[in-house]
Amino acid sequence: MEITRITLRHIKMDLLYPFTTSVGTEYDKEIIVVEATGKSGKSGWGESVSIVQPMYNEETVQTNWHIMNDFLIPLLMKAPINHPDDITERFSFVRGNFNAKAAIEGAIWDLYAKEKNESLAKVLGGTKEKIEVGVSVGIQTTELKLLQQIENYLQEGYRRIKVKIKPEWDIKILKSIRKHFPQINLMADANCAYTLNDIDHLRALDEFNLMMIEQPLAHDDIIDHAKLQAKLETPLCLDESIHSAEDARKAIELGSCRIINLKIGRVGGLTESKKIHDVCLEKGVPVWCGGMLEAGIGRAHNLAITSLANFTLPGDTAPSAHYWKKDIISPEVEMKDGYIYLPATPGIGYEPNLDMIEEISFRKKTVDFENSTSKSCDSQIQI
Repeated sequence: MEITRITLRHIKMDLLYPFTTSVGTEYDKEIIVVEATGKSGKSGWGESVSIVQPMYNEETVQTNWHIMNDFLIPLLMKAPINHPDDITERFSFVRGNFNAKAAIEGAIWDLYAKEKNESLAKVLGGTKEKIEVGVSVGIQTTELKLLQQIENYLQEGYRRIKVKIKPEWDIKILKSIRKHFPQINLMADANCAYTLNDIDHLRALDEFNLMMIEQPLAHDDIIDHAKLQAKLETPLCLDESIHSAEDARKAIELGSCRIINLKIGRVGGLTESKKIHDVCLEKGVPVWCGGMLEAGIGRAHNLAITSLANFTLPGDTAPSAHYWKKDIISPEVEMKDGYIYLPATPGIGYEPNLDMIEEISFRKKTVDFENSTSKSCDSQIQI
């Protein structure tokens, strides 16, 4: 495959509802949309998942733009790419910066699938026609509001409920949820809000028959999670701690978790996501796809990777209407009876709404590989 042009567009979208976790509240989402154009004339699309502050990890939207523009795109220009798997080695010169790498790699995977005239799910090795859908519920202002929101989501058909927890918003809340919804598939996501000093407190969560507790301890830890898992009946799930297949292997061998949340942006792209999936499959550890408040392009990539065999638990892959008044793809991602049916059309299976993307872009950069030129257009919009 031959890439002739990369275009970056920096957009901002307002969330339908604020989303609160133990680390903060998001009201909107800034996104860098990546378009990779091939000599075939087809375009592949990717999406950055970073936020404006380095709260989830060390990356931000601004650092993503810098790394993509000043390092990753020039690396792509050095030589042709035969297959998207080649990009991991090509980008290895740049340490970390997984979100930035994943955004460009995702666009190239989409282009590759389109030039093969196959769906992204198929070229990744996916086997499913539909996937189960779960939903993540942020921390609410009142217990009643949380229960009402869960009731609404269950009526909409979601097949798993994840609630965000933190100290003083955990045992009492989970007890109330189980009282009202004793049989639902329920998990708790702590976003690193606890320490080993909280072992006895976290052991109290065993009574609530949770599917898992996600990343209760530090974002970069696998040692203390192993100590905690040994004390709990409830499976631990690692998220922020896992950046590679090697991380996954070590965590599993240490007994740090029994489940892994896989986020494409967190691990640097679809190629590494497949490797992590394969390690977990070999070790008998289930995986599921986490969410980063993606717009439609990023969500389409999540759906494609979830088609792989070892994604056996419902992911945070809610449809477009859960987050946005209007998404940047057509058709929008829709759910039916708790499932999303995977598109069979080439690439990600959804068409980016270029008119909308251009309208809400306030920064744009195009790099022409054939002529080694670049054009940029930065508006004066303040955000």
